Amino acid sequence: MSAGKDSSRSSTDETLHVEKQDTEKHQAASISSTDSPNNIEAKENAPYWDGYLDEEYIDKKHPKLVRNLRYMFFSAYRRLFTLTFVANMSVFVALSATHQANTRNIAYAIVTNFAVSILVRQEYIINLLFDIFTALPKSAPLFIRRTSARIFHFGGHLAHDTSVHSACSISGTIWSILFVAMGTREYIHGLSPISLATLVVSWVILGLLLMILVFAYPTMRNKFHDYFEWTHRFLGWTVVALFWAQVVLFSNDTRKSGENLGQACVRNPSFWLLYAITSSIILPWLRLRKVEVRSVRLSKHASRLYLNYTPYSTGTTIQLTHSPLKEWHGFAAIPEPEPGKDEFSVIVSRAGDWTSNVIDDPPTQLWVRGIPTSGVLRIVPMFRRMILVATGSGVGPCAHAIFEGRTPVRLLWTSPNVRETFGRELVDQILRYAPDTVIYDTRKYGRPDLVKLILKMVKEFDAEAVGVISNQPLTEKVVYGLNSRGIPAYGAIFDS
Repeated sequence: MSAGKDSSRSSTDETLHVEKQDTEKHQAASISSTDSPNNIEAKENAPYWDGYLDEEYIDKKHPKLVRNLRYMFFSAYRRLFTLTFVANMSVFVALSATHQANTRNIAYAIVTNFAVSILVRQEYIINLLFDIFTALPKSAPLFIRRTSARIFHFGGHLAHDTSVHSACSISGTIWSILFVAMGTREYIHGLSPISLATLVVSWVILGLLLMILVFAYPTMRNKFHDYFEWTHRFLGWTVVALFWAQVVLFSNDTRKSGENLGQACVRNPSFWLLYAITSSIILPWLRLRKVEVRSVRLSKHASRLYLNYTPYSTGTTIQLTHSPLKEWHGFAAIPEPEPGKDEFSVIVSRAGDWTSNVIDDPPTQLWVRGIPTSGVLRIVPMFRRMILVATGSGVGPCAHAIFEGRTPVRLLWTSPNVRETFGRELVDQILRYAPDTVIYDTRKYGRPDLVKLILKMVKEFDAEAVGVISNQPLTEKVVYGLNSRGIPAYGAIFDS
């Protein structure tokens, strides 16, 4: 095992050294018997960051206006959103130019948009997309891998929403406005066979869709999150049921002479798209079950829940709850690194009523739904070497990549009193498998300049990319600060 040492560091420094090694050596070093608790403790307390603010760092590559346009206003999320939205409006212009903008074609556009919106969030499809886009070998050119790694903007958990989901939902609502407006005009003037019943159902659907969008707006979503979940779930289900009524009614309105209602429905493309939507919604609920949970209270701020009901893979998340119809909470699955243990765990950090209840009143059983689903750190095995950045309980998603050892990683973990908050066992496991982890005690040292500290680590570790698991403001700041310097950085998206 070779070690690259900072030339400015003396032999008496306690600063963590940089391990430069391939994956096998990384794993071998990780489980070395020399990592005793005392050695681990010494590494944890090492002042790695001493003098990091005085070092020279890469300058941002473009003028401020260009940077802001490229990495903020025209972020990957917004580019995908805009592309999807513009494609929808282009179709409408094309239909209008060819005089085909009628209620039938607009109805197809409505259901198509909502089918894409829902299917792109379907767990099996999310996992399939990640399987495809993360299949690139480490030998592929970096610019291809860094672009492919942005798959989580299409779908994935540990993200509030995805660009395609949002764009198609909004586009579908706009198409619904066009359908209602055109249908109402045609009904009043007798220009089409659309019935009053179809029109009434369409108006109700439009009202519900607008209400869903209001609560999905970021400000409303953050302020009234429970109402957002309830409207998204229950009004969403109601809309799907009304779509079925609308498809049947509209098929009846527009069926050809001599054609019965059943034939008209099955010949309607909207019928089959709606079938796909309904199946996608129902499928995760078919895997709804209550499982045994072993709770370990780590501190007054966090608990660790152990489960053993299903397999998992790098960067996957599971959904847990006490009340299946009320709320769901996503957590990163952390495998047990020691051989012979089939269980995995999740870290629950106090962040609201539900998490507080789990910590203060440890559960013995919880409901789970669907299958483990890929999240942003599923991309880790695509890179040769990677820096992972976690604040607080954000270490959970990072732990699996560390324990798996497919890619040499170095972790930067910032949190107050990690041992007191998250328990000695988890901290020791992480340090055993990633001995160069940098643990920054924010209570002792204050808040660091994360971008500069990460740049120091990227340079020393020769990392190809950085993964960030933190809150929204910090994630966006770090990702922007690194991307604007030409360093690929990935963090959960929070747009909706």
